[in-house]
Amino acid sequence: MNKIPVAIVGLGRIASLLEDDGRREKPCTHAGAVAANNDCTLVSGCDTDETRRRLFAERWHVPIYPKAAAMLREHRPGILIIATDPSSHEEYCSLAYANGVPVAVCEKPLADTLARARKIASLAGQKLPAPGSSGGFKILVNHERRYSADYIRAREILESGRLGALISVRGVLYMGKGRRLIDVLWHDGTHLADAIMFLTGCTLRQVQTWGSPLKGREGTAYLEGLLALPQNTGPGARRGGGKEKEKEFPCVIELGAQRDHLVFEIEFSCEAGRLRIGNGVYEVWESADCPYAEGFRSLLPAPDRFQGKTGYFTSMIADAVNCVRNPSLQPRSSALDALKVIEYLDAVKSLR
Repeated sequence: MNKIPVAIVGLGRIASLLEDDGRREKPCTHAGAVAANNDCTLVSGCDTDETRRRLFAERWHVPIYPKAAAMLREHRPGILIIATDPSSHEEYCSLAYANGVPVAVCEKPLADTLARARKIASLAGQKLPAPGSSGGFKILVNHERRYSADYIRAREILESGRLGALISVRGVLYMGKGRRLIDVLWHDGTHLADAIMFLTGCTLRQVQTWGSPLKGREGTAYLEGLLALPQNTGPGARRGGGKEKEKEFPCVIELGAQRDHLVFEIEFSCEAGRLRIGNGVYEVWESADCPYAEGFRSLLPAPDRFQGKTGYFTSMIADAVNCVRNPSLQPRSSALDALKVIEYLDAVKSLR
């Protein structure tokens, strides 16, 4: 079977440069993931910056272009990876569709505004204009935790009912000093919000915000929301044999500045246990007889551990390849999933 040609527009950190980070799991870039996949091949790259074009060409030995339209006409890729600024995602998704590219892999956030995100999502599923093409246009969004083995395992634990019904969710996001809280939320919080929705099967809705101003660079803001669980789905439906009516769960996200460290964590509080997952964190606790006092129960650590590679980038590009090969297959991380994240972020911004 012929390899699928892949082109990349936007040749910065997530496209290629992060492969030089000696502490990250490899591959950790789009180009690295394509190079590691036997079913596709990197054929070209595009960037408006001359230095980035030169560095990319030297590393991956492919033709480079300053304009994406010329690259698409010349190479006709089966997958276009869009790793540009979010403000340009709509332009390049539209260009991919117009040129008959079956699958666009778009970096997060889906767009910089709700209006643009909705336009991108509206392209998904539309019949490709290229002669002989089958199936609709697919947009895969790189919310990488949907492809990470530790998060997939955590979702399985929550869905199994082993920890009992879900009661509440708490997220924590610190991304160092100096950045405005709203910028941290929009850039890095997109991963947090999507991971919460992926792990619970719920849609996150904003209720209110208190604490530090989101436009500031100090303190801590608290985002209070509700997770709406569709009827008879997700971890909350396990209680009562799946007969419970639609339910909502409280979710609070702590968004902090002024810290000299990074924290990305989600904690799920359940009737009979707790699960905490994040960067460098994977913990499962289960309810048991209290070892410190009679007549009480405590949370004790379960033997669950996660070690080894998560395969997040490897699994993401494999999903893109499968979506090209199988016209009926939909991405694990779709444009509609990503649109829910933008709707939530926009609501946070609008309410403050």
